[in-house]
This record gives sequence, C-alpha cells and structure tokens, in this order.
Amino acid sequence: MSKLVIVTGATKGLGLEIAKQLTLNGYYVVGISREISNDFSQLMKSHKSSLHFHPFDFLNTKLISNLAKEIVQMHGRPYALINNAAIGHDGILGTMHETDIHELIKVNIEAPILLTKYISRSMLLNRNGRIVNIGSIIGSTGFNGLSVYGATKSALGGFTKSLSRELGKANITVNVVAPGYMKTQMTEGLQGNKLSSIIRRSPLGRLADVSEAAAAVDYLLSEGASSVTGTTITVDAGSTA
Repeated sequence: MSKLVIVTGATKGLGLEIAKQLTLNGYYVVGISREISNDFSQLMKSHKSSLHFHPFDFLNTKLISNLAKEIVQMHGRPYALINNAAIGHDGILGTMHETDIHELIKVNIEAPILLTKYISRSMLLNRNGRIVNIGSIIGSTGFNGLSVYGATKSALGGFTKSLSRELGKANITVNVVAPGYMKTQMTEGLQGNKLSSIIRRSPLGRLADVSEAAAAVDYLLSEGASSVTGTTITVDAGSTA
C-alpha cells in the first residue's frame, strides 16, 4: 500500500511541484489549499487513485483538529506531513497593518504547529513518520520589507529542532527545506537590478528551481534520509554560501 503524504498549499508553486513529484514517485498524496487550481485538477485527472484534494483555509485555526480527523478517517494514518502553506504579506513594519501581521503569524506559524500536533498523533501510533517544514532563506538572511515573514520562517526552524527531539524516539524525523529565490510568483515582481543582484550572489549564476526544492522534500521522505532530523536543507543555488 502506498504511503500517505499530506501536502499543504499544494495547488500552485512549490506545493504543486512537491505534490507532483511525490505522486509520480509512488506516494498517496492529499493536497490541501483554499481552492483548487487548474494545474492541480489536471494532475488529479492523471492520478485519480493516488492524488486527492481537500479544501481548507488555514486562517481557520480552530478547525484544524477537525481537518486532521477528517483526513485520517478518509485516507488513513499519514506517513508524512509537508507544511508548505504560507502567506507572504510584505511591507515595512512601521506601516504594516496589524491585520496582516496577525494573518502572517496565524497561517505561517500557528497553523503548521497545530496541524503537526494532530497529524503527529497518528505517526506516534505508527511509530514512524516524516515531517518537513518549508522555510525560507529569508528566515536567516533577512530581506527589506519582509521582517514579519522572516520571523515566521525563523520560528519554524526553532520549532523543527525541538520537535525532532520530542519525536525522534518514535522514529519520526522533522526537518526544514529552506528554498532561496525560485522561478515562481515570488520573483515575478523582481526585475532588472534586483533580480540581477540575486542571481549574481549565486555561485551557480542562476535561481534555484522549484523542482530542486521539491526533490529535497522527496529525499527527506526516503529511506536514505532515515537518520536526517532536526536540520535544514537549503536549496538556493548557493546564494547564502
């Protein structure tokens, strides 16, 4: 029987690529997002028995326990959880609206912690599992206008390290994949000098690709990564080297 993997924020960008690669590599994937995308719908048509969609808005943190119960009841106990869903409001802190700050903290920190709380219970029963939190190099390097976003991604790193110690005895690994700037919607607004500057910082002279970050997630789910826990894999074409 194929191992069940839950991927949040699965309908576009990196989440979509993670769902695609894991499905192609034989996992049974449940993708969670606020709404389905055309790309995810097309992927489901090609993998009707191994890829499924579950709508959910992670601003509704009070309903996360119910979400976890529904998924386990419908699909069984999960082998892995990929906490990819996040929002990226940018803005100078002094002028940033408090509502945006609260949403960033709720979706990027509170939601993945709560979902992990409930999903990890099934992993503890199985005494086996993998948790991958999607971070960002912004959490360690910083970037103008992304102070709150950077704080949320940095928080995931601390969460990961301590949780890996809590769950390790049950053969559950917990890691972070921290992408750099990739060819996604995140870089569509970066043109000219800004984009050139980011590319120049890379020893490889290019941006990382979503397929490369997704491959790092796939590796962490593999048997070959069974002793990798409490760490961060950075996929940024070397820009933080």
